[in-house]
Amino acid sequence: MTRTRYFTLIVFTVALLGGFGCGESKSDPKAEAPPPVKVESVQDRDIFAVDRPDQFALVTAEEHISTSQLRATGTVNPDISRSVPVISLATGRVVSIGARLGDTVSKGQVLLRVQSADMSGAFSDYRKAVADEKLANVQLDRSKLLYDKGAISLNDLQVAEDTENKAKVDVENTTERLRVLGGNPDHPAAVVDIHAPVSGVITDQQVTNAAGVAGLGSPNPFTISDLSHVWILCDVYENDLGNVRLGEKAEIRLNAYPDKSFSGVISNIGPVLDPNIRTAKVRIEVRNPGLMRPGMFVTATFHGNKKESHAAVPATAVLHLHDRDWVYMPLQGTKFRRVQVTGGEMLPGGMQEILKGVNAGQKVVANALEFQNTAEQ
Repeated sequence: MTRTRYFTLIVFTVALLGGFGCGESKSDPKAEAPPPVKVESVQDRDIFAVDRPDQFALVTAEEHISTSQLRATGTVNPDISRSVPVISLATGRVVSIGARLGDTVSKGQVLLRVQSADMSGAFSDYRKAVADEKLANVQLDRSKLLYDKGAISLNDLQVAEDTENKAKVDVENTTERLRVLGGNPDHPAAVVDIHAPVSGVITDQQVTNAAGVAGLGSPNPFTISDLSHVWILCDVYENDLGNVRLGEKAEIRLNAYPDKSFSGVISNIGPVLDPNIRTAKVRIEVRNPGLMRPGMFVTATFHGNKKESHAAVPATAVLHLHDRDWVYMPLQGTKFRRVQVTGGEMLPGGMQEILKGVNAGQKVVANALEFQNTAEQ
């Protein structure tokens, strides 16, 4: 009995100690919470600190008054009124091709040769008509002689004259058909030479060697365009159409030659908007100095009548980096901030117009390239 009580006492003591241990395991929630996150600020990549800021000359942006401008992107296209299709009325198979897409050709140049059964049939009809006309002429002469001697009646003479006249008409018709098909009555052949109707550049080709030519109603073998004048087709948003007017001039700059400027006249504003992007096609007619090629991308600048005030800084203060324009503006102490701007036209005296990013009266670094090179070191 004593042993039983002793064993019970030990079990109770162990249970009591275990309960205290469990109670101690339930610690304060604040003690078990994760440590707070430490946030560190990241340095602004557009802020630069230099040791000697006085070595960089500063200039004050000037005020420049100009008319409102609207810029739109577009492409170079052939003038449709100066594009002439090359057609072949004769059907057949292409024997040879004398020009290719993109070639410059002269008026009268042989572009391709077509072996045509139509031409063979036309020459056959022409020869028959010529033979019939000769026979009719001989019979008419004989009939006149017989009529003068009283051997035939006047009716027989008139029938001979009618036959001769009809034979001449047949000769004229077959001759004209030969010429329409491209043949020469003096040089009978089954091969037709297709000549260039005008001088220009071949801007479209729909035929290859040994291909078939189906005549009218089929795709034209070639299209020749006179590229001395071209069309610039631009997309102008609906909200900006008020700044575009027929007959006014627009400035054109090619992406391939950004330093060259061309002038064109607005000849058409599309009457229908694109329902997806809400733009209208604006056509500008430009004289091509030889640099413009169909398909080139351009930027067209339209000048409005409204006066606007912008800033103007030296061109050296603008840095072109990653297809963007930047200037450096001084901050307090030895720091400078790089600011993205929208550049405008080049102005006299080595100045450049700033449409956005800098206001008149603000200071910028005079030589942005020199500052950039120093900051990278």
